[in-house]
Amino acid sequence: MRNTAPITITLPHEMAAMVKAKVASGEYASESEVIRDGLRAMLAREEALEKWLRTEVVQSCREYLADPSKAIPADQLMDRVRAAYRARTKKTESDYSPELSPPKSRSKS
Repeated sequence: MRNTAPITITLPHEMAAMVKAKVASGEYASESEVIRDGLRAMLAREEALEKWLRTEVVQSCREYLADPSKAIPADQLMDRVRAAYRARTKKTESDYSPELSPPKSRSKS
């Protein structure tokens, strides 16, 4: 008995081209392998999200319900998120080496 089931799918042209390019490059043996790998990645992402929701989010909710006074007001939370984003963005920009940066546009005089 087969462990596989043939199905037909329709993809946007860009995705179909990407699948074909993966096979043509030798990265995958077949178009089916590309799709299977994508589905495995999607399942792994969903499992990680489910685990995060069950562990960290549920625990945080329990902690809040046990003592709401320890909650962080939304405006303070957003300030923290923005500061972390700015710090990460600044670090990322400083990680680029000058020789890899795009050339600065020169104004015509």
